[in-house]
Amino acid sequence: MNFEDIKVKFINADLDGKIKIYTTTEGLTVAQYKELLKYFPIQHLSKLERALG
Repeated sequence: MNFEDIKVKFINADLDGKIKIYTTTEGLTVAQYKELLKYFPIQHLSKLERALG
């Protein structure tokens, strides 16, 4: 799966789906992780931070 496919899946996922994709997808660059964060609801950022550990 290429990054564009991952990004579309991420954009269309619910909050838990976004967190799962963000925390389990391997091989992304820092720039790609930052790109995904643009589509993450900022008010739930603390939930993502907890999931990351």
